Amino acid sequence: MARFTFRLPDIGEGIAEAEIVAWHVKIGDRVEEDQQVADMMTDKATVEMESPVSGVVVELAGEVGDMVPIGSGLMVVEIEGDAAEIEAAPVSEQVEETIEAENPGVEEVTAPLPPAGGAGGRAVQAAPSPVAEEGPPPTPPASGRGEERQVLASPAVRQRAKDLGVNLAHVKHDGQHVRHADLDAFLRYGSGQGYHAPHASRAREDVPVKVIGMRRRIAENMAAAKRTIPHFTYVDEIDVTALEEMRADLNANRGQRPKLTMLPFMIVAICRTLPDFPMLNARYDDEAGVVTRHGRVHLGMATQTDAGLMVPVLRDAQDMNVWQLAAEITRLAEAARTGKATSQELSGSTITITSLGPLGGIATTPVINKPEVAIIGPNKIVERPVFDGDEIRRAKLMNLSISCDHRVVDGWDAASYVQAVKKLLETPVLLFAD
Repeated sequence: MARFTFRLPDIGEGIAEAEIVAWHVKIGDRVEEDQQVADMMTDKATVEMESPVSGVVVELAGEVGDMVPIGSGLMVVEIEGDAAEIEAAPVSEQVEETIEAENPGVEEVTAPLPPAGGAGGRAVQAAPSPVAEEGPPPTPPASGRGEERQVLASPAVRQRAKDLGVNLAHVKHDGQHVRHADLDAFLRYGSGQGYHAPHASRAREDVPVKVIGMRRRIAENMAAAKRTIPHFTYVDEIDVTALEEMRADLNANRGQRPKLTMLPFMIVAICRTLPDFPMLNARYDDEAGVVTRHGRVHLGMATQTDAGLMVPVLRDAQDMNVWQLAAEITRLAEAARTGKATSQELSGSTITITSLGPLGGIATTPVINKPEVAIIGPNKIVERPVFDGDEIRRAKLMNLSISCDHRVVDGWDAASYVQAVKKLLETPVLLFAD
């Protein structure tokens, strides 16, 4: 028997270390060649690590949230055969160079890895993040059906008590019947009898949740953006009634093409107006004191995933029509949510759009995606009465927010830009005019 050290390979240009975001094996498990053993995060991309050999896991490099330097041991596997056989064992092309350079002959491990799971050497469980185990909610008192049948109450009160899980025999009342007022009093003061309303707030145990992986990157990026960028936000109201009618007509005749949401139209309007406002489609290198105004629009699209907020990039968005944008939005969003987006698809944006969709409120003050200088946030569409001359009509209205870096963008520029976008969205035929 011999021990083989699987060292973390070079998984990206300029990357010095990677974070463990999930283990898929634990000490004592048998792994097969090419089996996924860990997920490592570098920059904003998650890379799946596969074992280059078959054997039994005897050591792991750390626990979820730990940083592992490139080239250092990630996992030790005990495999059958002598050193010569181990050396000849096939390894993946991805790790072959690292293993040959740092583990010549694949001899026995001379120094143990840091114990997995802390000082006790506990194996790290394969989970992307700590999850609190919660027991079932407290159970109301037993129904006591025989006893409850002797209590007089109207059908409405009886049904309400049943929905609440309340035994009417426990409800004190002065008359012959249990009334709604008696039930209300029980709900307010009945906790002394051990009753808890199904939806009542209950004390819970404190749960420490380690900030790791994507959540840690988000925290670091947002803190850096707010710490270094003087934000200001401008909000204006846009009448999208005509645009929504156009969108409905296009969707009714879309054939095999993807269904259109508001987002593709927003992006077309953004791209068509940016050439007149180059200070917004820019990135600011504050260390060098240089603002680069980009000629192309690589639009970041903030996307909520189970791991946190990710920003896949619509490259050359200025060259796409609404149908092409709709298809690319769907593809990138799915790649981000399933963790399949590449590092290239998650980097290089020049301006970002963020939307909460139907959850959007009256207005938002989005945080700029550093080193960009502007981020745009469409809000929820609501239907309200508006004055149109002497008449009142129903209109679909949407507030549009924009946050800008005040070191680079003046308030006048931001307001003028939103007004230009507003003109296109309120006269949507202009979106398709040359």
